[in-house]
Amino acid sequence: MNWLSTVGEAFYNAWVPEKRYLAYLSGLRMTLLISFFAVLIGILIGVLIAVVRVSSRHSKSPVIKVLNQVARLYVTVIRGTPMIVQILIIYNLIFTSPSTNPVIVGAVCCGINSGAYVAEIIRAGIESIPIGQMEAGRSLGLSYHTTMSTIILPQAIRNILPALGNEFISLIKETSVISIIAVNDLTKMAGYVGSRTWDVIPPYVIAALFYLAMTLGLSKALGTVEKRMAKGQRK
Repeated sequence: MNWLSTVGEAFYNAWVPEKRYLAYLSGLRMTLLISFFAVLIGILIGVLIAVVRVSSRHSKSPVIKVLNQVARLYVTVIRGTPMIVQILIIYNLIFTSPSTNPVIVGAVCCGINSGAYVAEIIRAGIESIPIGQMEAGRSLGLSYHTTMSTIILPQAIRNILPALGNEFISLIKETSVISIIAVNDLTKMAGYVGSRTWDVIPPYVIAALFYLAMTLGLSKALGTVEKRMAKGQRK
């Protein structure tokens, strides 16, 4: 039982003395804020990139063609390079001021990364919708953009919701690398507690439990949304 007592003491020291639990809660708050805004940025970028790439197949506009090449380059570069390298480049290229809000730094870095993956997911969802849906909308006098936003995209999002949910769950976990640029997220604060206790394992285990709780909660919420959407579709 000595080992059990030792483990219990280690976790106690990582949580209670000096109100160290406040460090985890502060880091958790930062992680949630960064994740929330990163998801919004990722969705915005993803939708724009996906629409441009799909539209390029039906449009002869040189502007759309150029935008499509830019979109393809963006997706290729982001998906082909490590997120931690992207964060270091973006941080040192854009956020050179020490007074920059850390939430903005983390959200933009993670959002730009997530946008490439969201774009491909949405593009696949759009292309899964029969072409007849677009033709039906255009035959009713709707413009291409109106048909896309009111008919195609809602159906596509319903089809890709599980894949989008998985991407957002991954994004929450990937925000942990933001700690490399001195953003005080959950991982960074766990490391801080470890430096105070001289035992890094318990703080990181506690951080891992927080991440697990967040991802399980989001998975449960997404599962509920999927069931309700499936019921609405059957009706």
